Amino acid sequence: MLSLYLIAGIVGIMLFFSVAVAPTIFKVLPQEWASAYVRSFFPKYYLVLGVFSLLAGTFSHVITIKIIALISAGLFALSLWVLTPKVNAAKDENNIKRFNILHGLSVVVNMVILLMLIYCFCV
Repeated sequence: MLSLYLIAGIVGIMLFFSVAVAPTIFKVLPQEWASAYVRSFFPKYYLVLGVFSLLAGTFSHVITIKIIALISAGLFALSLWVLTPKVNAAKDENNIKRFNILHGLSVVVNMVILLMLIYCFCV
């Protein structure tokens, strides 16, 4: 049961950030400030949600939920330590094509995690 509470928290955070926070940041703040904020925010986002996913996987007694939570933790780690540095480097180098590809990949990974975690409530 604890694992589902953790997953519900993760899903809530992911949805709230995607629907409310991110769009507001880029509407309210100047582009430079919004970019600086997001660059600072995402490592914390991936780390916290990755740890919560790891805990959910550790505490789950349902094998499907355990596997999904642990895969999610791995994908959050991939986003934190591989994708985010590459996205930031492409932005710093003003390589728009590479940035768009990597950013798109990070969005896809985030959506895959979200859908997998939502599926946990159907198991």
